[in-house]
Amino acid sequence: MTSGNRNLHVLISGASIAGPALAFWLNQYGFKVTIIEKAAQPRTGGYRVDLRGAAVTVAENMGILHRIKDKAIHIRQSVLINKKGGTIAGFNPDEFGMRQERDVEILRGDLAEILYEQTKEDTEYLFNDSILKIEEQTGGIKVHFQKGGTRHFDLLVAADGLRSNVRRLLFDKEEHLVKHLGYYISIFSVPNHLELDQEEVGYPGAGKIVNVFNAHKKQPSKALFLFSSKGLEYDFKDIAQQQKILKGAFENEGWELAALLKAMPESPDFYFDSLSQVHAPELFKGRTVLLGDAGYCPSPASGQGTSLAIVGAYVLAGELSRTADYREAFDNYSDKMGHYIKVNQELGLAVLEQMIAKSKTELFMQNLVLTLMKYMPWKKKLVKSFMNKMQKKVDYAANAIDLEKYA
Repeated sequence: MTSGNRNLHVLISGASIAGPALAFWLNQYGFKVTIIEKAAQPRTGGYRVDLRGAAVTVAENMGILHRIKDKAIHIRQSVLINKKGGTIAGFNPDEFGMRQERDVEILRGDLAEILYEQTKEDTEYLFNDSILKIEEQTGGIKVHFQKGGTRHFDLLVAADGLRSNVRRLLFDKEEHLVKHLGYYISIFSVPNHLELDQEEVGYPGAGKIVNVFNAHKKQPSKALFLFSSKGLEYDFKDIAQQQKILKGAFENEGWELAALLKAMPESPDFYFDSLSQVHAPELFKGRTVLLGDAGYCPSPASGQGTSLAIVGAYVLAGELSRTADYREAFDNYSDKMGHYIKVNQELGLAVLEQMIAKSKTELFMQNLVLTLMKYMPWKKKLVKSFMNKMQKKVDYAANAIDLEKYA
């Protein structure tokens, strides 16, 4: 890479996982990096996320794997329960979560904090602001900011998630890029009234599922709600409206759902959105490139969104470090990520298809098989065989890229 290219100024939109991970590598290669984030400070909320396969290797190369392991979640027990709170079945948490020995599970907020701490000294962070307008010019990009003023950059990276602002501003037919998978998801913190301690409880329903876990008894629990629905019209910024939709989908379901939903309005980190994937025909346009969920969200069902972001950041920065021609770098990044993206998005679809009962009859049969496992060893072997097949799919997707060594 030429010395002139080392002075390129890159603007990254989004300070969650993908953005800071990219900043880390660009800083290593001598680029100047600015990250703009609409939140007033680093986001600490969110659910648990997994680092698997290639992503673990990248984290190790970044020198942060030990910090991630220090903050790792260790769930001791996983159980499925019915409407009356009775136990349907218990599982090994790592087997149920499709994790191998090297894989790590961590709260999204903790991982974001680690990446921020690792990059804040060498990266310009602009919090509480967003991009209003983008003008590509000869030799660079002119960016207009929401809070006023303009600045010039050499390259722009959209790392601002499923509802990417940058992608909306630049890419045609935005509505065709986000593919709704037929479900909606909500995640928020709740008081630990279930008195869980490094435990998780799953409540399956017909076309829906609830999961509550607690990483430490003295901390709040995290609740995840997933339910099937055709596309809904709602305001992405209207939390009260979203909470009304969620309540309507789960009221009268039984178990502890009434108590969980009652705690919802007071939660400081409420999240609601469609379960969707992003299928962008091209990962770049001019001097702007898509990274992480903004370009290839596999949906939370895959459990691979964070790993895709971490690996994508490594590959994009590495390719930019190899050539003074950003177009060549963007092309190489797209080519090398293509198969990895494809199989992880396919994994998300497979998990949805296999893990959620579509009807009351299917739910009844699923719960019956799980309940009878302890009495019928052959049924236990059947379930274990199914889990092994799913594990192979996860392992393949997690390692479906050959990581190059960038100088």
